[in-house]
Amino acid sequence: MRKTVHFDLTDMRLLVAIAEANSLTRGAERCHLSAAAVSVRIKNLEEAIGARLLYRSSQGVTLTPPGQAFVHHARAVLGQIEHLRSDLQEYGEGVKGHLRVFASITAMAEFLPPVLSRYLATHRDVSIDLRERPSGDIVRAVTEGQTDLGIVSGPVRTEGLEVLPWRSDRLVLVTPLEHPLAGHGTVSFTDTLEHDHVGLQEGTGLHAFLTQKAMDVGRAFKLRIQAGSFEVCCRMIAADVGLGVMPESAAHRYREQLPIQILELSDAWSLRRLQLCARSFELLPGFARELVEMLQADAAGESGGPD
Repeated sequence: MRKTVHFDLTDMRLLVAIAEANSLTRGAERCHLSAAAVSVRIKNLEEAIGARLLYRSSQGVTLTPPGQAFVHHARAVLGQIEHLRSDLQEYGEGVKGHLRVFASITAMAEFLPPVLSRYLATHRDVSIDLRERPSGDIVRAVTEGQTDLGIVSGPVRTEGLEVLPWRSDRLVLVTPLEHPLAGHGTVSFTDTLEHDHVGLQEGTGLHAFLTQKAMDVGRAFKLRIQAGSFEVCCRMIAADVGLGVMPESAAHRYREQLPIQILELSDAWSLRRLQLCARSFELLPGFARELVEMLQADAAGESGGPD
């Protein structure tokens, strides 16, 4: 006779937390449980399922194939519960919504702040966990249920996800006014690699993207200074530290304040499409769908489309 397994929501949240932290201890902390209680829960769950869920080593823990299947379905179930809470919110008081958004640096720095400001002003019971990630990592996070909504830029494979076009932006070259390249109308990224660059810190999506583009042409990406924002990059460029590649929207904003020159890049990849992605927009919680609608309306308004 087939054994019936009863799944506990605490166990689901616990395994998801352990998988994301790659650690039993940190997973336990996230769920406010003791390490001893976590060990008992996992042991009982493995016995009920009849399969091992975790591999343990000195470097931490990783999921076994059954563990991966469990976490995949647990994330879907927990997402549906959040959806249920959102839809029932009008019938109860004190129910909070939590929305996870992973976005590219261009989206975070250039387009999201005003929209999120308006959204949070009208959704005071919703909190947002906003994180910058490279676009490839964002796709994986959405696929695996680590985030509810992703905003990616540039060419990235999104098979298995629902995608909505959002905005477009262009990467441009920023130089000091007296730089040898400053007189050129258009320049290729390859030509800039002869010179020192100023760019964002390692770990950001744009840093990884430009480093890969330099590798694609067999060249080194000579990053003289790594900065934490486009504003700092522009100030360093104005001080003749090096060149910089950044979104056109950011470059034009700081050109009003600083002695810098903006040049177009001739590379086809310099024009980037920003897209919203989710496993299913329809299955997002109601408050998350409202953010998607605000993002689309904001982009349509700036492009002259309908409000």
